[in-house]
Amino acid sequence: MEKTLIEILIAAKALTLAEAAEVQRDAKERGVALEEVLYARGISENAVIAAKSELTGYPIKSLEGNQIPSEDMHDIPEESARYYKMIPLGKREGYLDVGMLVPDDLTAQEALKFISSRANLPTRVFLVTPTDFGHVMEQYQNLSGEVHTAVGEFERESARLAEAMPVKRETSNRIVDDAPITKIVTVMLRHAVTGHASDIHIEPSREKLRIRFRVDGVLHTTLTMPVNAHASLVTRIKVLASLKIDETRIPQDGRFHLDIDGRGIDFRISTLPTSFGEKVVIRILDPDAGIKTLEDLGFLGSNLDRIVEGIKRPYGMILITGPTGSGKSTTLYGLLQILNKEETNIISLEDPIEYFVEGVNQSQIRPEIGYDFASGLRHILRQDPDIILVGEIRDKETAQLAVHAALTGHLVLTTLHTNGAIGVIPRLIDMGIDPFLIAPTVVLAVGQRLVRRLCPDSRKKTKIEGRANEIIMPDIEQMPAALREKFAANPPQEIYEPEVSPTCPKGTRGRVGINEVLVMTPELEKIILTHPSETDIAAEAKRQGMITMRQDGILKVLDGIIGLEELLETV
Repeated sequence: MEKTLIEILIAAKALTLAEAAEVQRDAKERGVALEEVLYARGISENAVIAAKSELTGYPIKSLEGNQIPSEDMHDIPEESARYYKMIPLGKREGYLDVGMLVPDDLTAQEALKFISSRANLPTRVFLVTPTDFGHVMEQYQNLSGEVHTAVGEFERESARLAEAMPVKRETSNRIVDDAPITKIVTVMLRHAVTGHASDIHIEPSREKLRIRFRVDGVLHTTLTMPVNAHASLVTRIKVLASLKIDETRIPQDGRFHLDIDGRGIDFRISTLPTSFGEKVVIRILDPDAGIKTLEDLGFLGSNLDRIVEGIKRPYGMILITGPTGSGKSTTLYGLLQILNKEETNIISLEDPIEYFVEGVNQSQIRPEIGYDFASGLRHILRQDPDIILVGEIRDKETAQLAVHAALTGHLVLTTLHTNGAIGVIPRLIDMGIDPFLIAPTVVLAVGQRLVRRLCPDSRKKTKIEGRANEIIMPDIEQMPAALREKFAANPPQEIYEPEVSPTCPKGTRGRVGINEVLVMTPELEKIILTHPSETDIAAEAKRQGMITMRQDGILKVLDGIIGLEELLETV
């Protein structure tokens, strides 16, 4: 008869019978693993892991304070390591060695098979202590150990310089900037790009410097550093972006370009004074990720057809609307990809220019010298444009000039901040545009949001029942007649929801748009000229068969593109 972990510990005299009974009772009452209770009672990790080795047959591997080489850390992604409680130990003798806390966990074993096939190496499993596991997880937190090494160099160099020049601390920061800080910034930018982050936040506090990456719209802490690294880190970034390094009292904006793994990446910089120093946000502008087709952006079916038809118009205004971070600029670039032809003169006014598009005349506005959207529009009308892109309509003057440009034979693409396509008309009227000018100029109003996309290789099917049925079916009933008939003939039975996997620890990867497209019709023109309320416009939108953002999201849920919970978090 096989012994239990408790019996092995009793035999090894690590536990008494009375203590064993208390441990088992405590674990049962609290609903936690035995090991958690054992460690809480002061039983040594070595005793527990020796007992686990005897119980499971797996050998023990001690890291003895050594770090895992950074190149070996890539064999198991950080989130997989955290979720499955497994860490890479390196490649030896033709094997990929893996340390595990719970080697008999079936889901971890399945994940191990996947990792083995991806690495094209058989795996050897070792038991590791929670302390060694925690040390490796800290390496992940320190960007695979590379930044950790550079921070160590920084601290040693800072201490040496502070000893030599104890009074002039600012000088020491500047000197160190040329050594490990340069490496820290390079590694940080590279990891952000390879990790598909859209933004990097560098945030000083009283005791530490926090660095967060935004991935798929969600911020998470990637690295913490000593707060005395802050000045040198910001200085290095300012030097790259050609900003004033001695100006810390006012916000500054800039950009720079770097080659990362053979790709040209632009970085947009914004600094902001805070009580503990300058906060820096770096927007990552990756052309490979940023300029996409309309289909990639999530425009499908009738929404796609309406946009493709609308941009064929020789003049008029197409407005993309949504909150900050909803992908409006990305959609504009998607439209430019279609419209950008040899025989067409396209001029854009942007703040800032996010992606450089070959063949498009892109102009960066500079409000500080009086070159804003309004003055820029006046000037580019003299440049014989066919298509004008205005990054954003922010005020009455810009709105009036954009409408004027659309009335005088130009196709104008722009963005506006509203909650949806239906709010575009009332918003333009609020900005002082006469209704009789809106009706003949607006071609399309496009509303959009971004929702996390399910990983195709880690989603799982679930039946539409209970709460899911209560959410989905009423939305189907409100859809245009053709879609209602389609679902009546073939009622949906299943949807997908995210499931973690070794390649997709969160169950989602990237984001996709949910959209709505309102078309200008004779009926809508009459409403604009008589009673342009959102209620009347919404009724006309339904009459013309507009699919709302929520309905578009439901269609993407039924197609397995996004999960229902992800949709409900957004609309």
